[in-house]
Amino acid sequence: MSTQAAAAQVASTAKVKAPKAKGGPGSASPLVKIFLLLLCLLWMVPVLGLLISSFRTRDAQFASGWWSAIANPLDFTQWTMNNYAQVMGDNQSGVNMGQAFLNSFIVTVPATVIPILIAAFAAYAFTFMEWKGRDIVFVIIVGLLVVPNQVALLPLLKLYNQLHISGTFPAVWLAHIGFGMPLAVYILRNYMSSLPKAVIESAKIDGASHFTTFWKLIMPMSTPALASFAIFQFLWVWNDLLISLIFLGRGENTIATVALQGMQGQTGQGRELIPSAGFVTIIIPILVFLSLQRYFIRGMTSGAVKG
Repeated sequence: MSTQAAAAQVASTAKVKAPKAKGGPGSASPLVKIFLLLLCLLWMVPVLGLLISSFRTRDAQFASGWWSAIANPLDFTQWTMNNYAQVMGDNQSGVNMGQAFLNSFIVTVPATVIPILIAAFAAYAFTFMEWKGRDIVFVIIVGLLVVPNQVALLPLLKLYNQLHISGTFPAVWLAHIGFGMPLAVYILRNYMSSLPKAVIESAKIDGASHFTTFWKLIMPMSTPALASFAIFQFLWVWNDLLISLIFLGRGENTIATVALQGMQGQTGQGRELIPSAGFVTIIIPILVFLSLQRYFIRGMTSGAVKG
């Protein structure tokens, strides 16, 4: 089988729908469905409260809870769009969430894509290449998962100051790449070890190089695992406060979470803007998860049960 034929087989296999499990989704009892529905509604309560509060005036927010707006929704004196206008522009706290929102993209996208590419190469080497000390190196990398990230913050900050990159985007990129790499290698290596070896052997017999096998065969078959880690890494980097606050700080490079933390001034001015800024901040993670959720379960469960 040629490399092109193997790649075509991978593409055609990806289009085949997985067989339905016995019972299917409709086999759940009505009691289970009601329980799951109530659980989902309960989970959405904080988001609903945040959304309602984001459209209420400062006086309305301080006078009563968000649930009172549901009881009297036609009281238009409590509603306003000014909160979002101030959040995305200039406000009393001096925080521009529009620029911080853009900075979050500048930090998150490279800090998500780069670890995926590097970890995919490493996972391929750990899975399909034979070299001395492979298992020992893999155990060391997995062992880094139990090391708290906080122990490396001070040494990294000293190193960045010596290299004069502290407060720049590359400093945050390198930190997130280093902290996210062990988990990425672990997830991708476990997934690749469950891939069919026959396709890999066919490409090797055909004379395909490791790069050709990796790029044309392994990467397409590893899409679920790549998407699963992308969700983890994107949400972690986007919602991060500590690392960005230490290595990036405040100023023109401030990201959304740091800007949100500084939205409320020392005297409480701008407190009414926090719900609006918070809702703007969570929109992107929600969209990313919803767009990649079909790969999430497949990537997490593949290889867990064989046979």
